Amino acid sequence: MTVDAAQPVSAQPVVAASGVAKRHGERAVLRGVDLVVRPGEIVGVLGANGTGKSTLLRILAGVSRPSAGAVRTVPRVGHVPDRFPAQQRMSARAYLRHLGRISGLTRSDADDRAARWLARFALAGGPDTPLRDLSKGNAQKVALAQALLAEPELLVLDEPWSGLDAETRPVLSEVIDEVAADGAAVVFTDHRPEFVRATATRSYRLTGGRLAELEAGLALCRIVLRGGRDADWAAHDGVVGVRHGRNVELDVDLARREAVLAEAIRSGCAVLAVDSAGGPR
Repeated sequence: MTVDAAQPVSAQPVVAASGVAKRHGERAVLRGVDLVVRPGEIVGVLGANGTGKSTLLRILAGVSRPSAGAVRTVPRVGHVPDRFPAQQRMSARAYLRHLGRISGLTRSDADDRAARWLARFALAGGPDTPLRDLSKGNAQKVALAQALLAEPELLVLDEPWSGLDAETRPVLSEVIDEVAADGAAVVFTDHRPEFVRATATRSYRLTGGRLAELEAGLALCRIVLRGGRDADWAAHDGVVGVRHGRNVELDVDLARREAVLAEAIRSGCAVLAVDSAGGPR
């Protein structure tokens, strides 16, 4: 994180959410979320799968409407969703040209910008590769290119490093810093606490449908569990990150470690590991 994103408090917000709530049927996904992001800020949102991160970002990007509350944002928004519609016959170049024209770019400008971003992210196979033939990582590169095409004032990125190869991940981090340095605002989600705090100028945890700011000096530990009763660990006090696989990995506030371990044992979980580091980088 290299951007000095300190902005005057009087700077007009790029996006402002007030009392935002979202329901899917009887289930409350978001409950009264307030968030103001100003030019040059990079805001990271941490949360496990199913906590509402994607829902929040779709609302901030203007793709979805809240059930309650209000969102004010800028006209030019770039959005990378959690799922990119890559099963199309058109080439990456044609797809980006089409979106560029919709955004008001000339054909020449759209082609030039598409070529520049695809080269920056090193798209394998070149710009004439059909979208449906792209790997997950290369489809993600096209998704990033389309979000950046129209030089957005707000860049909304849902798990943007997911699927990217090791060479491209730091490139994306550089691009985010550059976009913020040019005065745009960035909101992204990720599941790695230390990475979020290192990348963002402000970091939040989304749990129970609400945003809570991550303390700068929060010490974390990693707890690995197996078995036991299903538990909503993402909503548990002190848990700031959850990863599901063969085992369940929790990133936990060190001050709440004993309480989380006690709950795991009560739930019948086997505790496989307790480490001082909070999640992989």
